[in-house]
Amino acid sequence: MSRVGKKPIPVPDKIKISYQNRRVTVQGPKGKLERLINSRVDLKLGNGLINVNIANNDRTSRALQGLTRSLVANMITGVERGFERVLEIKGIGYRAILNGNRIEFSLGFSHPINFELPEGISAAIDRNNIITLSGIDKELVGLTAASIRQLKPPETYKGKGIKYAEERVRLKAGKTGTK
Repeated sequence: MSRVGKKPIPVPDKIKISYQNRRVTVQGPKGKLERLINSRVDLKLGNGLINVNIANNDRTSRALQGLTRSLVANMITGVERGFERVLEIKGIGYRAILNGNRIEFSLGFSHPINFELPEGISAAIDRNNIITLSGIDKELVGLTAASIRQLKPPETYKGKGIKYAEERVRLKAGKTGTK
């Protein structure tokens, strides 16, 4: 049984939720999110709580119950507080510049790399090497951060590249000269 899926989701007073035709809509102070819910799972709204129910007790339905509960809880957190992901750029001459809805990277290549931010994601750059991505959709913030990291992942000898702020890069020893 899904322990996560059985927990009811508390709904704060300032959040409005509607559920019809398998589509859940969550609206709050930061914005509005919509998501289509799988047909094996059903939501019950009431008393400031949301319960995720399943029709039959097979393995896939139980997995979808936990997934749906997490997705809806993340939607509520997103429209209430938002999500944030921090990336760090390490390397001599490596930097990022924010131009409107585009980030221009200098990552040691012969050309600058322009990264267009998706709709709903905002970025702030501090000291040319710390990028803070924020938005209300946790999935989109994570995908955007992963796409930026993929431009130049940290290498294992000097640690140069783009990494998450909480990520630790284990450096290799490198070659030693023997005679």
